[in-house]
Amino acid sequence: LIESVAPNKAAVLMNGERGVGESLIAHAIHQRSNRRGKPFVQLACGSIPETLLESELFGHVKGAFTGAHADKVGRFLAADGGTLFLDEINSASPAMQLKLLRVLQEKRFEPVGSTQTIEVDVRVILASNKPLDDLVTRGEFRQDLYYRINVVTIDLPPLRDRVSDIPMLAEHFLQKHAASLGRTFVGFSPEAMDVLRRYRYPGNVRELEN
Repeated sequence: LIESVAPNKAAVLMNGERGVGESLIAHAIHQRSNRRGKPFVQLACGSIPETLLESELFGHVKGAFTGAHADKVGRFLAADGGTLFLDEINSASPAMQLKLLRVLQEKRFEPVGSTQTIEVDVRVILASNKPLDDLVTRGEFRQDLYYRINVVTIDLPPLRDRVSDIPMLAEHFLQKHAASLGRTFVGFSPEAMDVLRRYRYPGNVRELEN
């Protein structure tokens, strides 16, 4: 699915629990696209206070609000020509959802405090850790935005549902961190691997790595 969707501009919506590897999938799509020589920019929407999210996405001009001491380039402009990955899109407020809908439809926006319209060419990939269709039903997520971003859907199963991936991932992380520590490890004992395979991983791949 990554290989087939990578060459086009279609929006991609990933669904899955936290830590299942959304960022890696988004980066893999970017690297297999014709935008791979352009920026790959990502933002975890849930980690940004609502009052600052608009500035992070669209930038602002000096003096737009208290503390805006200089112009700031937002993530959309930083990703111009490339790919923008928005994680935890389910956390965006209704007002921010409307602004996102506009920029996705029109490919243009105004930085906070500016009347200048900026046009961008950005391929957008999004991830949600809650079912957006349920949020739409409850009136917590805009239906029109949902239809706009739900073009290609990638469902990422939790690690507990893909146990066969655990040995490969564990070996990868072992070699990765061994190299950073300047150590050499030959692998896992059968007993250790059995423990790894039987654990449920509420934190998914991120928990396995750590």
